Amino acid sequence: MKIGFIGLGNVGGKLAGSLLRNGIDLTVFDIDDLIVNKFTNSGASKAINPKKLTESVDCIITCLPSPSICAQVVESQDGILNGITSNKIWIEMSTTNEKEVLRLGELITKKNAYTLDCPVSGGCHRADTGNISIFAGGDYQIFQSILPILKFMGRRILYTGRLGSASILKVMTNYLASVNLVSIGEALTVCKLAGMDMKTTYQAIKISSGNSFVNETETQVILNGSYDVNFTMELVLKDIGIFNDLANNFKAPLEISPLLIKVFNDGKEKYGPEAWSTMIVKRLEDACNINFRAGGFPPQLKDDEPEEEGYEIK
Repeated sequence: MKIGFIGLGNVGGKLAGSLLRNGIDLTVFDIDDLIVNKFTNSGASKAINPKKLTESVDCIITCLPSPSICAQVVESQDGILNGITSNKIWIEMSTTNEKEVLRLGELITKKNAYTLDCPVSGGCHRADTGNISIFAGGDYQIFQSILPILKFMGRRILYTGRLGSASILKVMTNYLASVNLVSIGEALTVCKLAGMDMKTTYQAIKISSGNSFVNETETQVILNGSYDVNFTMELVLKDIGIFNDLANNFKAPLEISPLLIKVFNDGKEKYGPEAWSTMIVKRLEDACNINFRAGGFPPQLKDDEPEEEGYEIK
């Protein structure tokens, strides 16, 4: 099966790299020629636009920064929609909203082609090793036909139901991770002011009921001081905004979600839209004239699990 990959950014580039590393016949497109050249130098083919890419492959994967950019890639004159033909498959791996997936999926269906939404979760360090988790929504038979390809990109693969369901679950998990990140900042602040050692504090959280994926990963680069998670304030605000809009559609009277958006908007204003999302804790460091530095923590996260073939979670 020939695969086309559009969007070679922080996450997409790593997912596409896993396909290339595993010998997949890969064609790529990105607006950054330097990134594209790295892939072509490693054996990938290059497309001049999404339409030409779509015409030359069996399955098209997109991993893009926002719903609006994805819509442009699909619907523009040189986009996917004008290149797709019967029985081809479009896999949307961007973090987007359900309505956009359904709207664009309907356009793809009119071309007698298929759509799956397959967002990923687990951090860029796991995307780099093919150990990230993947949610998959859409027709189950189409999901099964593409599962061998998904197994190269992710370890734990969960079929979530109808088209759009994976996108709902993805923004939900990003919302929870963002809440946890803010609460970790508050916990570290109180412990620092109380004179606690930050490494000891981290270990206490890690072995306790307060532990979480966010603590085990993102807290490490916070304590190092690099804050480097390859994920920005702007992207957090996009994701938690989609989640909050979904809640508002159902008139769910959420209390934490609107406050979370306010907190991250303040972080964006203070440190800029491209600041790492983990810098949200710096608001409290700055306000209290403290820092969370501790020795022995890495500047960047690395996956300590060996790469293994993925599997469907039943």
